[in-house]
Amino acid sequence: MKRQMLRLSTREVTTKKLPGYYPDGGGLYLQVSASGSKSWIFRFALRGKERQMGLGPFHTVTLADARIAAADCRKLLLRQTDPIEARDAGNARKALEAAKSISFSKCAAAYIRAHRSDWKNAKHAEQWTNTIETYCGKIIGALPVQDVDTGLVVKVLEPIWTAKPETASRLRGRIESVLDWARVSGYRTGDNPARWRGHLDNVLPSLQKKQRVKHHPALPFNQSGAFMESLRTQDGIAAHALGFLILTATRTGEVIGAKWSEIDTDAKLWTIPAERMKAGREHRVPLSAQAVAFLGKVPPLRSGYVFPGQKEGKPLSNMAMLGLLKRMDHSDLTVHGFRSTFRDWASESTNYPREVCEMALAHTVGNEAEAAYRRGDLFEKRRRLMAEWAKHCDNVKRPGKVIPMARKAGITDRA
Repeated sequence: MKRQMLRLSTREVTTKKLPGYYPDGGGLYLQVSASGSKSWIFRFALRGKERQMGLGPFHTVTLADARIAAADCRKLLLRQTDPIEARDAGNARKALEAAKSISFSKCAAAYIRAHRSDWKNAKHAEQWTNTIETYCGKIIGALPVQDVDTGLVVKVLEPIWTAKPETASRLRGRIESVLDWARVSGYRTGDNPARWRGHLDNVLPSLQKKQRVKHHPALPFNQSGAFMESLRTQDGIAAHALGFLILTATRTGEVIGAKWSEIDTDAKLWTIPAERMKAGREHRVPLSAQAVAFLGKVPPLRSGYVFPGQKEGKPLSNMAMLGLLKRMDHSDLTVHGFRSTFRDWASESTNYPREVCEMALAHTVGNEAEAAYRRGDLFEKRRRLMAEWAKHCDNVKRPGKVIPMARKAGITDRA
């Protein structure tokens, strides 16, 4: 029996060259491949199914080590346990334990790398990185991602939950996404402690009331003419960009990212590609004569940007126009607010249908009744609308002079 269990010797194992399986006994075999490489195989049958399990190459696993490994497998078989399944479960457990050393910050960085190509705006990844580093870094950044629990998530969110509700809401969603990614990637198990519904909503107050739409401070539309008159006296790229933005009712990012290749001054047309639009669809903007005039103040440069920044090859800073407003003593206004100015004017001073006004702002038409308008972009109607808007912005309303009434002869003041 001893001979049947220990058939091979170290010398035999070393000298075997003919391809095939050489039994050592108890299910252990030396496998010699056609290429001459050697490895250890354990063959077994369990529940009527024959299987074989690799125990490692001969140059790494000695005969003695292979016999020990085979003995461990036979012990598992006595308990009706499949050695291959036991090994896989053990590897998974070790991998999970090793994953506990992966920090939350590293998982967040990996998540951002994985999704960067899906984000239209390059600044989106930067915003993700900044919020994670600013608010999570000192509390959970260096911790193993598996150790992030509800208490730690609340500790991150509580200081800004009511003070900065919009930031807090975005941060919670980003933490939830990172932890979901970590779970799917095998770095953690269990429920997501950053989940809102049915979880954090029982701990933190609702932000719905605090997150009601905040209207951007906007210029009353009857003051548009006076503002544009003042704006035209300003020099610099920011002034030209702001004038162009107002007359096209577009967003800051769309204007500062505009390239000359998108603009046809002869056709008075600006075509913004889908990847630069919030709704992800190409947007054609009709240009009034006044909007084209602002373009004429900015000579084309090699950078390709219509409104270039101070650094070569870079567009105007997204803070440049806001800084201009402050210098013009209009720190009470926001650049985005001029879209509201346009919308108020269109609603109160024109008879254009709502769909035309919404498409001028590149808003998505949301319900089924308006879906038909999506087949076209109502361009010619919008061209007339924008021409009227430009004309309105040229109309400077000045307060009339107060003329005192002359007293009639013979009338005296009473005591």
